[in-house]
Amino acid sequence: MDKKPLHVSDYLAKDGTKYVFEYFEADSFAHLPHNECSQILGIAFHGDKIIVVNNIEHPGKYTLIGGGVDGGENPDDSLVREIQEESNMNVLHFQPIGYQSVVDTTGVVAPYYQLRYFCVVEPYGPFVSDPAGDVTEVLEIDPRDYRKYFDWGEKSDLIINRALKLKEIYDSRNRR
Repeated sequence: MDKKPLHVSDYLAKDGTKYVFEYFEADSFAHLPHNECSQILGIAFHGDKIIVVNNIEHPGKYTLIGGGVDGGENPDDSLVREIQEESNMNVLHFQPIGYQSVVDTTGVVAPYYQLRYFCVVEPYGPFVSDPAGDVTEVLEIDPRDYRKYFDWGEKSDLIINRALKLKEIYDSRNRR
């Protein structure tokens, strides 16, 4: 695919490894090798709010729901599983927003992809706990306030704005 990234950034890991992140919008992930898709994140809407979670490893910091793609698991199935585990919510609808390619500039780690999805969810019931014990709190926030909870700079603007557009389209098609 000869598509140009919408955003490019460098990241220096604690161990000194430099990574290059390239963010692309996508309506499908079919062109990506599933075995190279290692992470998923969902911009999950319940009504007009998005779901963010507090992770036990980073008390007081919030992020979107997501996690790793387990061996042999399809990324779409990973999304549904992670949302259920981390928020006790049922996924009613999902579709791709975009993906980030991650390249280790030393070449030690093979390049991989992190997928971003737009989702519509509803609670199964109240959140009690994440089976893995990682998530300690689930909040529903106004998407315009996301920077109070997490901020990845320009890239997060691209992701949230695309999610809001997809939500608008979804709502217009599903009005009763």
